[in-house]
Amino acid sequence: MNQNFRLSMAWLHTWFGLTLGFVLMVVFFFGSLSVFDREIDRWAIPETRFDPQPMPSFDGMLLPIFQDIKPTAESIDQARSRVNGPMAESFSPKQWTAYTTHRDPVLSLYANFTLPNAKDPEDSVFGNRTIDPRVGKALPDDRLKLGSEFFYPLHYSLHLDWLNLGTWIVGLAALVMLAALVSGVVMHRKIFRELFTFRPAKHTQRSALDLHNLTGVVALPFHFIFALSGLVVFAGVYFPVTHTQLEPLHELHEKLDAQKTGLPHDRAGVPGTLASVDAMVAEAKRRWAARDAAGEVGMLVVQHVNDANAYVSVYRAGSDRVTLTGEGIHFKGSTGELIREDPPPTVVAGIVDFLTGLHLQHFEHWLLRWLYVLGGLSGCACIATGFIFFVEKRKRQHAKQGVSGARWVDACAVATVTGLLVATFAMLIGNRLLPDTLPLRGSWEKGIFLGAWLLAFAHGIWRTAPTAEGRLSPAWAEQCWAVAVMAVAAVLLNWVTTGDHLLRTIGSGYWPVAGVDLSLIASAALAVVAARMLKRRADAAMVASARFAPDANTSAARA
Repeated sequence: MNQNFRLSMAWLHTWFGLTLGFVLMVVFFFGSLSVFDREIDRWAIPETRFDPQPMPSFDGMLLPIFQDIKPTAESIDQARSRVNGPMAESFSPKQWTAYTTHRDPVLSLYANFTLPNAKDPEDSVFGNRTIDPRVGKALPDDRLKLGSEFFYPLHYSLHLDWLNLGTWIVGLAALVMLAALVSGVVMHRKIFRELFTFRPAKHTQRSALDLHNLTGVVALPFHFIFALSGLVVFAGVYFPVTHTQLEPLHELHEKLDAQKTGLPHDRAGVPGTLASVDAMVAEAKRRWAARDAAGEVGMLVVQHVNDANAYVSVYRAGSDRVTLTGEGIHFKGSTGELIREDPPPTVVAGIVDFLTGLHLQHFEHWLLRWLYVLGGLSGCACIATGFIFFVEKRKRQHAKQGVSGARWVDACAVATVTGLLVATFAMLIGNRLLPDTLPLRGSWEKGIFLGAWLLAFAHGIWRTAPTAEGRLSPAWAEQCWAVAVMAVAAVLLNWVTTGDHLLRTIGSGYWPVAGVDLSLIASAALAVVAARMLKRRADAAMVASARFAPDANTSAARA
C-alpha cells in the first residue's frame, strides 16, 4: 500500500512538475529579480541614479503636477468599448495617488478620471507620471522601468493581461507547486540524508537528481510559504466576490463601512476646495511618532478630487517591519480635520497582512532580501535540474524507440533555463544601446526581450538533435557561453554609455548600480563554469560511446 502510494506520488510529482515547471521557472527567476526591481530601474534609467527621496511637498510641488496630468492615450483607447456613444474629450479627476518606497529616488504619481457615459458608473481612465522629487521634473513617458514595470509584473502575470489570464496560469502553477512539494516529501523517505548529499563527479543523471533534491529540501519552507502567500496576495482575483452575484452585497458593505468610518463613499456632486495637505502630512507624522512608529510617508491619496466630500489618506511607509502595514490616517479635504485613524488589524487581517508583506517584501532589511534571492534562485536550480533529470532518464530509451519526446522537453528546458538569461541580458544590452530619443523606446526593449527568447528557443530545437540519439545537447553549453558574453557586454556598455564603472559606483557607495553590475559579472562567471563542465561531460560521453562501439562490434563478430 505504501509502495503504491509512493509511486502515485512520484507520478504526480514528475508530471505536475514537468507540465507547469516552465511557468514556475519564469515565476521564480523574475520573482528573484523583483526583489531588487528598483535597483534594476536605476541601472536601466541613468537619469534616476540619485539617492532615495522622501515624499516632497504636496502643496508646493505635487498639486500643480497632478492638475496637469491627463489620461493616457492607451487608457482612452482601451475604454472606447466601455462607453455608450462617442468618447468624451475631457475628463474630471476623481483620485490622486503618490507612491514611493525607501528604495525609490523617483516618485510615481497616478490619477483616476471619471469616464463619461461609461456602461459601468464606477469605470475610470487613468493617467500617470514619474517625477524627480527634488525638482518636480517629469521623466520621459516611454522610458521603461525594467525592474518594476517589466520583470516584476512578469513573475505574476506573464504579461498576459486579457481577463487576467497570466495571473490565473501562475495561480494554477502555484497550486501545482504545493502539490509537487508535498508529493516530493512523500517520495523521498531519506529526505534528511539528501540534505547532505551531492555527488558532482557522478554521471549527469545522478548529479542532477542530487542537486534537485538538495535545492528542493534546503529551500522547502521558502518555496511553500511563497507559493501560499502568492495565492493569498491574489485571492481577490481568484475569488472575485465583487464581480459575482454577491456584488450588491459587497456594495452595501462598502456603504455601511463608509458610514461607520466616516470616509465618504460617494462624491457629493458639489465643488469643494482642498486645504493644506502638507499640514495633514505633518499631523500624521506627529501621530505616528506618538505611537512610537515614526517614519516617512509611503503613499498619499486624495479621494473625490475637487468635491465637497474629498478626503486625504496618508499612509506610513512601514519599511521597518515585515508585515504590510499602512497605518492610514484620514483627513477631511476641505478643512484638514481628522476623520479617522486606522485601528490595529484583527487577527485574521493581521495574518493576511503578514503573508502579503512577507511576499511583497517592502521592508528595509538587505540581508533578508538577499536570502529571498537565494531562495528564488534555489527554486530555479531545483526546477532546472528536474528538467535535466527527466531528459537524462528517458533520452536513451526514447532514442531506441524513435520517440522525440525527450528532445522536445530538452529544447523547452533550454529555452526556459538558459534562454531566460539570454533574453534578460539581451534586454539590458538593448537598454544601453537604444537611443534615448527613440520613439516607443520601451516597446523596443520589450521586443528585444521577446525576440531573444524566441531565438533561444529556436536554437534549442535546432541543437538538440543529439538528444534524439541519447547524447547531451550542445545547446546548453552554447547558451551558457552566450550568457557569459552578454553579461560582460552589459557591464561594459553601462560603463561606456554612462561612465558609471564599478570603481566609481563602489567608491561612491551607490550600490543599486554596482550591485547589478556585480551580479552580471557573477552570472558570467557561473555561466563559464557551467559551460566548461557541460563540455567535459559531453566529451566524456563521446569517449565512452567510442569505447563501447568497438566492443559491441567485436561481440557481434564473434557471435
